[in-house]
Amino acid sequence: MVTDRRTLLGAALAAGATTLAAPLRAATLPRADHVVLVHGLFADGSSWGEVIPLLQARGLDVTSVQNPLTSLAEAVAACSRVLDRQPGATVLAGHSFAGMIVTEAGVHPRVSALAYVAARAPDAGEDYAALAATYPAPPAAAGIVFDGDEGRLSEATFLRDFAPDLPPARARALYAAQWPFRRSLTTERTRHAAWRHRPSVYAVSTQDRVIDPGLQRFMARRMRAETVELAASHVSLLSQPRAVADLILRAAGRAS
Repeated sequence: MVTDRRTLLGAALAAGATTLAAPLRAATLPRADHVVLVHGLFADGSSWGEVIPLLQARGLDVTSVQNPLTSLAEAVAACSRVLDRQPGATVLAGHSFAGMIVTEAGVHPRVSALAYVAARAPDAGEDYAALAATYPAPPAAAGIVFDGDEGRLSEATFLRDFAPDLPPARARALYAAQWPFRRSLTTERTRHAAWRHRPSVYAVSTQDRVIDPGLQRFMARRMRAETVELAASHVSLLSQPRAVADLILRAAGRAS
């Protein structure tokens, strides 16, 4: 169990419930009026579609980046171009692999805080694959298929391991729209660790079959992130959008 005093732990209140041991300290985070969202592997920018209207309803200006999933440099560049257009303080949020992009691009001067949703959070220059290998292998890893240099999840793995807490019809629609990634992308390393310089929040998915929950807790604790645990699969941003939106609102210095 995480013992860092800034980590919020406890037993799940119910299936799909948010676990909070104490309220997140939104007042200690800088106020932001803008949010930039970045998607991970096996998805596209529409994966934030359930969270976006919840943030907009609270008056936030929101942009979802279309991550090219080709190289880390190109993904960071796409994110940075969006950050360049923000007129003020901005929360940068990433899901899954996009935690790499948030960690690298988060040094941008517009970024006031970082939000990680079941996401990678490497240190500068760290071999993430070696770190992940010290935890149990996630079931989804066995379901990645390649067509030459392009990788994607098989349909069976997508439904069973990536999005098992979504209605099957919804998960199949997401599977049909998944964005392929370039094989070399997953071995690249960040040069910066923005979480060392920006306040951060992290949503751990306790039923994740893509990134081991224990690894998520370790990364959240290491960055001293304000943390919430969700009884959710890897796609909490779709199965529990309210909880994810609330976490991003806290990163923006606003009460939920």
